[in-house]
Amino acid sequence: MKRLTHEGIEGLVPYPPGKPIEELERELGIRGSIKLASNENPLGPSPKALEAIRANLITLNRYPDGSCYYLKAKLSEKLNTPPDQIILGNGSNEIIELAVRTFLMAGENAIQPFPTFLVYEKVVTAQGGRMFSVPLKEFSVDLGGILEAINEKTKLIFLNNPNNPTGSALSMEELKPFLEKIPSHIVTLLDEAYIEFSNDPSVRSAIPLVRDYPNLIVLRTFSKLYGLAGLRIGYGVGPSRLVDYMNRVRQPFNANTLAQAAALAALDDQDFVSRTLELTRKGLEYLKGELDNMAIEHFPTQTNFFLIRSPLGGRETYERMLRKGVIIRSMDTFGLPDFIRISVGLPKENERFIQAFREVLGL
Repeated sequence: MKRLTHEGIEGLVPYPPGKPIEELERELGIRGSIKLASNENPLGPSPKALEAIRANLITLNRYPDGSCYYLKAKLSEKLNTPPDQIILGNGSNEIIELAVRTFLMAGENAIQPFPTFLVYEKVVTAQGGRMFSVPLKEFSVDLGGILEAINEKTKLIFLNNPNNPTGSALSMEELKPFLEKIPSHIVTLLDEAYIEFSNDPSVRSAIPLVRDYPNLIVLRTFSKLYGLAGLRIGYGVGPSRLVDYMNRVRQPFNANTLAQAAALAALDDQDFVSRTLELTRKGLEYLKGELDNMAIEHFPTQTNFFLIRSPLGGRETYERMLRKGVIIRSMDTFGLPDFIRISVGLPKENERFIQAFREVLGL
């Protein structure tokens, strides 16, 4: 098989997603499980998005709009960004892959903080590149360490802000001096999948910086805040010349009809956005209070999830919680074997997590 595959693929393993509820209940023969593993929106999709999906079902015999004209126009208005600086994808994951295919050649390298979103290294390695990982410093991104890791073969820098899985975030005052020091042959991919959840006024979107930094691409998603993870729709914002190159390798109908319609409608559903942010705020407050009462170490977050150190270790905690019908995420695959990550759920789901966690820890 080695002669049949790209060299970069040989050592890869499939991405380990959060276990689906249906899979757990098939395996254990149980019902009523909950999932707090994948940082999804517990409210479900925007009601306006559901209406748009129903209205567009009749058009599924036709190919989608390959240009995503209306969604780009809406995003352009919302973000104060020209449409030719926006690229749509089958989730922001596809934008990551498009950027790597466009800007990284075999034998070149990329840099990321570690731990961070697992997809970055996977895509770079599959392309025949090498990923250099810079360890976090006190669970925060070490921007100085990333700058020191740059060499003549570096083509991409990945930053996840706020960072998954730690929940920590970089302020604008930290980001701007960093971006100014990036050499002109390097493209910076700034993944803002969780930026809308931040309640720190110093943590702001870098999309306005695209006009000042010619090699900056900012990634956003509809999976988290807008509750459209199952439709796979995300976008990137960058200088038009970089977006043009990425469009040359993009598949012609990569954003499907229902995803475009739902995303377009969700952008107009401010009531849903407000309810999601309020639910998340209250959920984080509740979970923090309970974890503090249990004397369980956890980390400040600017997201919709918590990184938690478990006395049992991540994998053992994960397995025991599964048997109680609660799906969380073990962080061993992120290089953090003592940790778990949990998403904010509905109030009753948060309470169930705390109850189950107490039981597995014997508290």
